[in-house]
Amino acid sequence: MNSGCICCSLVGDFSKSLKEVVETYHPERIIIEPSGVGKLSDVMRAVDGVKDEVDLEIGYRITVLDVNKCKMYLKNFGEFYVNQIEYASTIVFSRTDIAKEGKTDAALAIVKEHNADAAIVTTPVEQLNEESLLAALNHTTGLEEMLRRAEEEHEKEHHHHDHDHEEEHHHHHEDEEECHCHDEDHDHHHADGEECHCHDHDHHHHHDHEEHHHHHADGEECHCHDHEHHHHHADDVFTSWGTETGNAFTKDKLKAIFDKFEQESKGTILRSKGIVKDAESDQWIYFDYVPGQFDIRMGNPDYTGKVVVIAAGYTEDELKEIFLG
Repeated sequence: MNSGCICCSLVGDFSKSLKEVVETYHPERIIIEPSGVGKLSDVMRAVDGVKDEVDLEIGYRITVLDVNKCKMYLKNFGEFYVNQIEYASTIVFSRTDIAKEGKTDAALAIVKEHNADAAIVTTPVEQLNEESLLAALNHTTGLEEMLRRAEEEHEKEHHHHDHDHEEEHHHHHEDEEECHCHDEDHDHHHADGEECHCHDHDHHHHHDHEEHHHHHADGEECHCHDHEHHHHHADDVFTSWGTETGNAFTKDKLKAIFDKFEQESKGTILRSKGIVKDAESDQWIYFDYVPGQFDIRMGNPDYTGKVVVIAAGYTEDELKEIFLG
């Protein structure tokens, strides 16, 4: 495509050329890479304008971003640069292998501010296999998915615990037999009927034979995820938090983090999962934690690092400081 004002170039020559390419060569895919300063939304609009004349539709919207110059480009190119971030479905970070410490995460924060939904590739592309690249393009192994799996695993374990708990308190009384066992009144207070599937471990025990009361008021939905992916139970007992990161970790550093959690009385990490770059090799660390058990295995690079945590007694800011510093 011609350099210069992309919105002008697109109106005539581009639309004509696009139709000629489709009708002459019948390609499976067409890659459009504009030169010069332009808006991704203009490219999308131009393609959309000819889709009634030729059989095509927009597939991937990819923006390549130099992490070392992100702040400078944002300042110098303003709305054009922001537009390329906002309309991308996948954002590929370049030069992360030579970036100074902190540059990648600084660029990540800028991108998240303008586009919380895009898949962001922080790993050098040459280190990724086809499966990882397609996962980034199709959003099949993103942070939301990892957090969802962690929450489902925690829910399953929690319900299993509840089942065992109920079995232990099941008593058969025959005739007039007197039993001095005490049922428990488990008060689960949810503010305004929220649709959050978190469960409170704070069971209040009363020595009477009442039923299990679950108090739900009306109406409020639980807004579980923002761009840093966290949510609260109504009484702030559980925090689900996740983040993407370009930071590298060692196995010893991760072990030290979870050892510290085990030793502290402040709160509890109920479950944590993650995929992060190994600082000591070209491989990546895949970890899974529940209280008393920390499993690590080494695997292929993913398109970006991801950490998710389900905790009681910790805030999102505290978890972010612990893992990202």
